[in-house]
Amino acid sequence: MPIRIQNDLPAKEILEKENIFVMDETRALSQEIRPLKVGILNLMPLKEDTELQLLRSFSNTPLQVDVTFITVKTHESKNTDKSHLNKFYQTFDEIRKKRFDGLIITGAPVEQMKFEEVDYWTELREIFAWCESHVTSTLYICWGAQAALHYYYGLEKVLLPQKLFGLYTHRVMNRKEPLVRGFDDYFVAPHSRHTTIPKEAIEACEDLKIMAESEEAGVFLCMAENGKKIFVMGHPEYDRITLGKEYRRDKDKGLDIQVPKNYFPNDDDTQRPALQWRAHANTLYTNWLNYYVYQLTPYVWEDDKE
Repeated sequence: MPIRIQNDLPAKEILEKENIFVMDETRALSQEIRPLKVGILNLMPLKEDTELQLLRSFSNTPLQVDVTFITVKTHESKNTDKSHLNKFYQTFDEIRKKRFDGLIITGAPVEQMKFEEVDYWTELREIFAWCESHVTSTLYICWGAQAALHYYYGLEKVLLPQKLFGLYTHRVMNRKEPLVRGFDDYFVAPHSRHTTIPKEAIEACEDLKIMAESEEAGVFLCMAENGKKIFVMGHPEYDRITLGKEYRRDKDKGLDIQVPKNYFPNDDDTQRPALQWRAHANTLYTNWLNYYVYQLTPYVWEDDKE
């Protein structure tokens, strides 16, 4: 089944060129079907890139997904045109009375700051609290996962000696959970972060179950409350060129950035990187939508009354 998005969202044309089935609002209204309502709180700086990456992953599920893009009002984006945000995004105040089957909270380039120093931290805490009663399952990505683990369980992030940057091998730890159904024993996934939450801290929290980890990159995937909260420490949504773009951006700024590990063939940044993680990324999002959203959500949500 297709992704249901606004007719003129720029990502729609790109997805259609990739032969991904996208349904616009007009056609969707003609079908008698109850789509999954999924919100994406997009905190990434290049929001259009993240839109495309996540929508691409959703396309592999047989479920119809109705996507709402959400932004925070307490932060002004410097890398996405304001007209794009005004046209395709809603603020939390505009959706707070609605209920969602699934919600994704993305990463953000603020991990070297203390949580309390982030200008939208108060608003994000309000969103975390709202998720408890208004969302069936929330998937938190990278900094979004660290922030949620701090909010819900008091876990503290730790600054790494150098940026964790590249492709890392992970091992599945708990095959009984549907979240990793279809995964190989070992799989690779991208990471791009300066901080981590130590494995020991996650293991010490009785509410958390580790699903996949890496000897080099630490815990990659953990969950709580039977999947109501799912934490992804890396960036499985990244496309082939994302790490390369981040590397060249930082290099052009004169930052002390290493070549992404295991990414360019022979660490030669003039060569085209191989796409090695999309199958498992697609499986992760498909499993989340099927087993933790579709199978558990009520058929009818009643939004809050005025």
